[in-house]
Amino acid sequence: MDVQNTFYLLPGALFVKREPYMVTTVLGSCVALCLYDKILMYGGINHFMLPYWSGSGLASPKYGDIAIKKLFSEMINIGSKKSNLVAKLFGGASVLDNFESSLQVGKRNIEVAKEMLESMHIPLVSQNLGGNLGRKIIYSTVNGAVYHKFLGSEKSK
Repeated sequence: MDVQNTFYLLPGALFVKREPYMVTTVLGSCVALCLYDKILMYGGINHFMLPYWSGSGLASPKYGDIAIKKLFSEMINIGSKKSNLVAKLFGGASVLDNFESSLQVGKRNIEVAKEMLESMHIPLVSQNLGGNLGRKIIYSTVNGAVYHKFLGSEKSK
């Protein structure tokens, strides 16, 4: 299917539509969760920056625990059934050497996503996670396909 609609997903945001879209985002230590309804054939995606909301300030989708619940809720709101959803995960790289490696943001983002998917009983059917390179992904909401490429080059340690 030729998808004419495109959308660029910013960090800390999510996107859910019934209409076919090609959604592009760029990930470093951030993680993107793509949910796809394999029966109704549409999907949604989030892009979160940090694993958990601390409880102070705004409960924003920049936090993994909030972003995953919100994406799931939005998919249900537009007609999906939980049993029809499958998940794909991308990102979680260590791209900032010393600072990021001490905080392990990418690793913690991956962990929260996997733990929540498991507790929600949503199958993880594809993933490309970790490493030390950023990624550009393009998600087709009409068929659930995710195209990705690595950005930059391997760092020498």
